[in-house]
Amino acid sequence: MSRIPRQRLNTFLDMLAAERGAARNTLDAYERDVSDYLVFLAGKPLESATSDDIRGWLADLAGRGLKASSAARRLSAVRQFHRFLYTEGLSGSDPTAAIAGPRQGRPLPKVVSVGDVDRLLGAAREACEREGLTPAARLRALRMRCLVEMLYATGLRVSELIALPLSAATTRERFLIVRGKGDKERLVPLNEAARAAARAWLDALREAGQADGRWLFPSDGESGHLTRQAFGRELKALGGAAGLPGASLSPHVLRHAFASHLLQNGADLRVVQELLGHADIATTQIYTHVLDERLKSLVRDLHPLADGD
Repeated sequence: MSRIPRQRLNTFLDMLAAERGAARNTLDAYERDVSDYLVFLAGKPLESATSDDIRGWLADLAGRGLKASSAARRLSAVRQFHRFLYTEGLSGSDPTAAIAGPRQGRPLPKVVSVGDVDRLLGAAREACEREGLTPAARLRALRMRCLVEMLYATGLRVSELIALPLSAATTRERFLIVRGKGDKERLVPLNEAARAAARAWLDALREAGQADGRWLFPSDGESGHLTRQAFGRELKALGGAAGLPGASLSPHVLRHAFASHLLQNGADLRVVQELLGHADIATTQIYTHVLDERLKSLVRDLHPLADGD
């Protein structure tokens, strides 16, 4: 990649960080997607890029076997990049304006049942009480119990969960204040089971002499806290112990379970939007299939002219 496109990309990333509060993971994703496009242009000046270039790049992505959803994400990044160049006066036109994204279905989120979550939480609790555990194994079991209890109680993004401060385990409130995407704060619920798991984990950390840092889930890695990859691996292992297929279980699936189970029990979609930290209600509307089923049940069970059994 030549010097000027690289400078333009760096300026774009600086804008995302400064004006939109984009997290490091988000910035890395934008950099990868836009860099791929710039490499495809093969040195062609950005101000000379056309809609045909964009279409050619999308065709190249398809030829590399990228799914429509992945190509759509990359196009979104490039679209924002070109829009930024145009609004900043660095380009005379936006070649993405007339480009339609790759056609894709909107998949429903994977969701585990309430019974499956009960089995998962039961397995996490039993792992902490198993006889003959080494101190290190007991510490891992208590951490895992705390992670799954807090994730299902709060619906946090995995990036928010693993970066919780140590003080999250000592709050006397039934909620946490979380700083999420765009550096926005929101309240999330905290039930007694999650609070008890956090206290037990904190006590174990103190016994091990590891409670003097900043994070609730400390590690020796670069970030100083547990990574999402490590949590994902341990969650799949716990799911296996609970008899749940690993392919159907991830931290994101438990976040979806939090939202879906709330809606099944009568929560308002706008409330769930706030709890999840979605800026746009359209993002939360992937759960409308849950509402559809609930409304069908209401009509079937409560309407005076509904057919009875």
